[in-house]
Amino acid sequence: MKIVFASNYYNHHQSSFSEAMYSLIGDGYAFIETMPIEQERINMGWRMGEYSPFVIRSYLSYEAYKECIRVINEADVVIAGSVPEKFLRERMKQKKLTFRYSERIYKVAKHMMIRILWHFFKFHYRDHSNPNVYLLCASAYAAGDYAKTGVFKGKAYKWGYFPEVKRYENVDSVIAAKRPVSILWVARLIGWKHPEASIRVAKILKDSGYTFELNLIGSGELENELRRMIADNSLENCVHMLGAMPPEKVREHMEQSEIFLFTSDRNEGWGAVLNESMNSGCAVVASNAIGSAPFLIEEGKNGLVYRDGNVDELTEKVKMLINNRDMRRELGKRAYLTMTEQWNAENAAKRLIELANAISSGKDTPFTDGGVCSKAE
Repeated sequence: MKIVFASNYYNHHQSSFSEAMYSLIGDGYAFIETMPIEQERINMGWRMGEYSPFVIRSYLSYEAYKECIRVINEADVVIAGSVPEKFLRERMKQKKLTFRYSERIYKVAKHMMIRILWHFFKFHYRDHSNPNVYLLCASAYAAGDYAKTGVFKGKAYKWGYFPEVKRYENVDSVIAAKRPVSILWVARLIGWKHPEASIRVAKILKDSGYTFELNLIGSGELENELRRMIADNSLENCVHMLGAMPPEKVREHMEQSEIFLFTSDRNEGWGAVLNESMNSGCAVVASNAIGSAPFLIEEGKNGLVYRDGNVDELTEKVKMLINNRDMRRELGKRAYLTMTEQWNAENAAKRLIELANAISSGKDTPFTDGGVCSKAE
């Protein structure tokens, strides 16, 4: 089987899956990068260093572009992420098996009917008449968003982003070594990530007499405002802003923290820090609006979910964790197992091949466990 993954640029969100796929089918796998990585992303530590042998950079020359078109047209399966339609035009005419790879498309509610109508005509012209185009949902809300336009009904499958998954020799020891009642928040300091929610939680916790530490990792336009919030509420002794740092340093802080707060709103298409914090054995409290949360978290089993924007509910769930050390540790361990046993690159690569074979044989997905490649409704 020849499988091609085409997207804007190759980064740590796709590298683990790509390496897993390459280990399964060797030269039958290729990743097509359609544009150079943006400087902003490089500044965030996204540069991959040496390119893997399966990566083809279409923008290096016209010959490279033509080679990418050839590889796409000859592939048995194509995963199409953020890629110009000209790369897929001939493949669409041939009606060959193709998976659109997408987060939710309606992140902002403004002018919703106009946006739905625009997408209705776009997708019906492009994909609806093609029986061999399916949707890989990198958001729990993607299937519903596309269904509003009348496409991919019954043809959408659970997917996501698959960053590196660490496997610890003794995860119980890792969890036991975490700093007691340590809370972590990680993201860019921008509006829709809602870092201020974590500081509001800290204020309530302190006023209620709790002993804890909250660390925020990230940089952005809200930094000065957040520092003022910390000072105005006399939280300097328990809330610390650590600035931006490379991904490997972020993981170290996750491994040392018991509780992870994920406070983004519906603009968070997926949110790979949820994968990473769960993999690090954190007890997570996440907004239900985050694209990855409904796929990855089973309420009360491997994490906790609160209603988007409801800081009181968020605070009550954090208090519940602080009051119950065993619960923190149990949720953290189950979160870790969710990543190592289910939502990881190796499992995703194997399941995608099985899904593609099933579809090619006129069948539907063989996976009914609610995990990777099961039906997304």
